[in-house]
Amino acid sequence: MLKMVHKITHVTVRDVRFPTSLEQHGSDAMHTDPDYSTAYVVVHTDSGLQGFGFTFTLGKGTEIVVCAVRALAGLVVGKSLQEIVSDFRGFYRLLSSDGQMRWLGPEKGVIHLATAAVLNAVWDLWARAEGKPLWKLLVDMDPKQIVSCVDFRYITDALTEEEALDILVKAQEEDQMLKEGYPAYTTSCAWIGYSDEQLKQLCTDALKSGWTKFKVKVGADLEDDTRRCRLIRQMIGPDKTLMIDANQRWDVSEAIGWVSSLAEFKPLWIEEPTCPDDILGHAAISKALAPLGIGVATGEQCQNRVMFKQFLQASALQFVQIDSCRLGSVNENLAVLLMAHKFKVPVCPHAGGVGLCELVQHLILFDYICVSGSLSNRMCEYVDHLHEHFTSPVVIHDAHYMPPKDPGYSCEMLESSVKKHQYPEGDVWKQHKNN
Repeated sequence: MLKMVHKITHVTVRDVRFPTSLEQHGSDAMHTDPDYSTAYVVVHTDSGLQGFGFTFTLGKGTEIVVCAVRALAGLVVGKSLQEIVSDFRGFYRLLSSDGQMRWLGPEKGVIHLATAAVLNAVWDLWARAEGKPLWKLLVDMDPKQIVSCVDFRYITDALTEEEALDILVKAQEEDQMLKEGYPAYTTSCAWIGYSDEQLKQLCTDALKSGWTKFKVKVGADLEDDTRRCRLIRQMIGPDKTLMIDANQRWDVSEAIGWVSSLAEFKPLWIEEPTCPDDILGHAAISKALAPLGIGVATGEQCQNRVMFKQFLQASALQFVQIDSCRLGSVNENLAVLLMAHKFKVPVCPHAGGVGLCELVQHLILFDYICVSGSLSNRMCEYVDHLHEHFTSPVVIHDAHYMPPKDPGYSCEMLESSVKKHQYPEGDVWKQHKNN
């Protein structure tokens, strides 16, 4: 139990951006020039302990999320960590259901991103207060305490508290994760803006490093997609896993036709084939592609647990992808992990962006140890970008995430990196402007 009260005195937030668009890192058919960015939050307490959190953005508009965080800060300041964790469900609802700010959502868009950044920071603070990495904090919790952190409002027709408790009772040993880690796949080889030469070199290097699962960005041009998928498949051979990701580029019928044309390359899934809000559209695509042995995956830009509920109820997905920032931090991800298990859909988290690998590793470890107990058709995305800016960067060994050991949610960034990349006054952006 918490030994100190840790009363929150103030919340700071900064706009931190990395000019990844210059080298086309992160580029896809819909987002052609992303600058990986964060609204970076620090929760300060009277004890001196701090909690760090953020939400991921693509550059422009980060300042809007920063404003939303500042608007939420008044709901947090003055509360103690002990008060929050004793009723985390209530605290979640306080942030997501404010009588006036709720109108800006509810539980979606900019206000939801801001809520996630604040919640991430509070979870980080809690784990640090307990001296544990977040995944271990969750694993060591009593199932009743975990369930008490989840807001079941709007989802009891898919998952009740009693069902969640039954799932969590079947926790697995954590020794396998500590020894072998959690399987990962790489997206770093095949961003849509990369040249064929760069793709070949990165793929060669990845194979030498033990990677066996590769994702290719598609959706802008079918001829180009065919050439790039053929190139990747030839390089990795017939036995390794290939996935494709269209980042919401197509209409439903277009998605079915386009993916059918790429079926010869035997992709395991098509990710985000259409609008992330189109549940029935995903269901139609899933049904049409099933005879080809191609699954549908989505979730990284899903609004909230209620939409996930409907995706699962409509049998629209063969793979669920959670996102550690957009979805509202740990509280909401817990709900999705539990629903996915009930509906027997494997979770393969999204982690393409600054800091997302650092965060999502905690969620997948908890999922294996306390929820699913399975690695069948399960893997977590990894991108090899910007980890050097974090105090506890993710550790990958033989294409597996190794469990983090430092206390917290791995959210803290190096202060030198924050100052250098803060927008627009950081040195990186001053230099960029001058050029």
